[in-house]
Amino acid sequence: MSQINHSVQQGRSRNKEAIWALVIFLIVAAAGLLYVKWWPYLQKAISSSATHTIGPSILGDQSASSSPWASAWDYAKVYFLSVWKAAALGILLGSLIQVLLPSRWLLKVLGKTTFGSTVAGGLASIPGMMCTCCAAPMAVGMRKKKVSIGASIAFWLGNPTINPATLIFMTFVLSWKFTVLRLVFGLILVFGVSYLANRFAKDAEPVNLEDVPESETFEEEQGPFFTRWMKSLGAMLLHIGPAYILSVLLLGAARIWLFPQLSETASNSLFAIIGFALAGMLFVIPTAAEIPIIQTFMLVGLGEGPAAALLITLPALSLPSLLIVARSYPKRVLGFVTASVVVLGVLSGIAGMLFL
Repeated sequence: MSQINHSVQQGRSRNKEAIWALVIFLIVAAAGLLYVKWWPYLQKAISSSATHTIGPSILGDQSASSSPWASAWDYAKVYFLSVWKAAALGILLGSLIQVLLPSRWLLKVLGKTTFGSTVAGGLASIPGMMCTCCAAPMAVGMRKKKVSIGASIAFWLGNPTINPATLIFMTFVLSWKFTVLRLVFGLILVFGVSYLANRFAKDAEPVNLEDVPESETFEEEQGPFFTRWMKSLGAMLLHIGPAYILSVLLLGAARIWLFPQLSETASNSLFAIIGFALAGMLFVIPTAAEIPIIQTFMLVGLGEGPAAALLITLPALSLPSLLIVARSYPKRVLGFVTASVVVLGVLSGIAGMLFL
């Protein structure tokens, strides 16, 4: 009897610790998002409703002649000044997911390969409103906790693609038609493609919680919280930092070739749609930067088709974000997701050419 009472007390103690860990994580996440995302975006929404702009294109003057090295440095400087707060928050939350969030609770909601888990992952992304690179460390943290491929990819893709702030900005700056197009293809990507991604992974079966005793820690490390957190944070910085910085520099140098000026005839062709869909998938931008990029391109003659392709592919993925998550997903999964983003971008471009 005493042994049973002891086990009950241990279970209650673990539940209390788990509740406190969850509360701390939510407080940190809410405070960080309020400072980095929610409050600035509220101000930007009010401004964009009056001015119908959210600022200049981050690509700068595409006609300006400069060396690739100067172009790489100029773009990297503007990009990192724009995203460093969100990137720091993404890495912080990605590390805290690994050491704070209770595995058993997380896996009950996000550990299955069902459509319900995918939907939960996508819905959880909505408050974050991160760009693809800033959401990627959180997806890495989720995979470390054995969250299913579908749920974690839905969270990763959902942050930039169904970002409610971006949809509001888009309505004020571009038009409601662009917003509808983005929402339709964004929902297909976040919930449909993410769910199907489970099928491209070997051994994708989730952890069966019924077969695991309450005391099981799912391979979590033991020891003082600060030590575990520093180890998680250090590993994430070491893995993410070099590849992230180098790939941004590379894309900054290549931007003039990725987004060339087209003739009037070619500016709304299927060839342009495919080319811009591929370029948008590779290129890296801050949150909502696709809006002024599209606005600027259309002012200089880009057709609705390529613009609609960028609407999907620019925010959803980038070469840096793919490098960040490369060790967390099988190559077949990332190949499927990448191809799906490009295909949906092309389909969005065709729809834009026909209806915008």
